[in-house]
Amino acid sequence: MAEQSLPPALTSEINAVLDETGVHADRRLVMRMLRTALQLGEDGTDRLDLKIASAALAEMRDAFRLFAPFRGVPKVTVFGSARTRQDDPLYVQARDVAAALARDGWMVVTGAGPGIMQAAAEGAGPALSLGVSIRLPFEEKANAVVAGQDQVVAMKYFFTRKLMLIKESSGFLCLPGGFGTLDEMFELLTLQQTGKAEPTPIVLLDEKGGSFWEGMRRFVDEHLAPMGVISEGDFDRVVITDSVEAARAEITGFWRNYDSLRWVGDTLVLRLRAEPTEAEVAELNDAFGSMLSDGRIERTPPLPPEAADDDRLDLPRLMLHLDQRQVGNLFRLIGAINALPSAPTA
Repeated sequence: MAEQSLPPALTSEINAVLDETGVHADRRLVMRMLRTALQLGEDGTDRLDLKIASAALAEMRDAFRLFAPFRGVPKVTVFGSARTRQDDPLYVQARDVAAALARDGWMVVTGAGPGIMQAAAEGAGPALSLGVSIRLPFEEKANAVVAGQDQVVAMKYFFTRKLMLIKESSGFLCLPGGFGTLDEMFELLTLQQTGKAEPTPIVLLDEKGGSFWEGMRRFVDEHLAPMGVISEGDFDRVVITDSVEAARAEITGFWRNYDSLRWVGDTLVLRLRAEPTEAEVAELNDAFGSMLSDGRIERTPPLPPEAADDDRLDLPRLMLHLDQRQVGNLFRLIGAINALPSAPTA
């Protein structure tokens, strides 16, 4: 449905309000949100629906403000059961992997609850922990680690909470848990498979000798893949391990050479930390040419839209025309880029 314009007189009044409140950056987007709010009223939208829309927008604003001061800091989100006890080996695993990543300069994002969430916050420490909690009648309040530092935001809706737990992070750790943990893990996989989220490392961490995630792999291999409801290899994008060091290495190593991506029209631009050689690019074409809709993977300077936005102009680049049906396999290409001999050693 096409966007409906507001009457010119009303648009003028809204612009006057924005001037008075000092809103100048991204003004068109702010106008669009205001226009949508007014149109919800014009539509005679049900009161409950209006409450949902209003609360969701307010919650997102609160979360954006929580994360804003830490925009340049890499973050890993840790998912896991709120029921895990402090004497459980999984609690120790969550605490230790969070501590290891914090030593590497990463912040840890959790659901701010007890169990695995508290363990991860303890491992990272208060200064490097952020929490996005959910208001439930039977759950405890935010754990003392994030609450004491006032680095937590509370949400009413799971969908807004899940958005914020995923949106800001550059890596994900899932430890065994119940319905909520599995929901979050499968959401991550769905976003990666469909290309609705940029590629990120996903680690399924178990206790030493644990079989929780291996059982999940068997279910995928024995039921989902043979039924054809997923593609062979879709589960390969995750790393299953019982090693804290292996989990840390997967999260940090994913960003060894790969930096970011940007679509410029139908051209995908991959920004790297080190310039690949012509021979390395030729090897990438040999290995991943089937992922392309046409042409070859090529080195490139920043494209004009990138230059106009001053977007990571100091980084070397590869450009390619990706077959959109292959977008879920980008993680394989990124893995190969990280393994290039020209890639940074650390």
